[in-house]
Amino acid sequence: MNDKTSIETVKLVRQIGSKIDWSTRENKQLIEAILVLKNADEAKLFLRDLMTKGEIQEFANRLEAASLLFSNMQYNYIIEKTGLSSATIARIAKWLKGNLGGYRLILARLSSHHHNSSKLRKELLLSS
Repeated sequence: MNDKTSIETVKLVRQIGSKIDWSTRENKQLIEAILVLKNADEAKLFLRDLMTKGEIQEFANRLEAASLLFSNMQYNYIIEKTGLSSATIARIAKWLKGNLGGYRLILARLSSHHHNSSKLRKELLLSS
């Protein structure tokens, strides 16, 4: 990737982000709904009512693709593993590298959460 590509990626991400009006009542309500979920079971219930089974799978595959891209996996492997198109994976790669940072934020928190959960399980095993 060269500097021009990097600049174009940042411009694209800014354009994508600016097209969403987060101040509408509906969008605010969606964000609030996500923020009031208390645990995984509540999240499952809400997401299942909000989206179709196919939409849930699509979003799960996109997050998996972001994780695999973050781990420097090749597009062909990601296509095979997730079933996503190369265009979708390229778009995820742009967002992953862009300045909004949504994927990076979630991947960092998931990594930290998994690390802390593993550490806690090891401590519980050692203390028993």
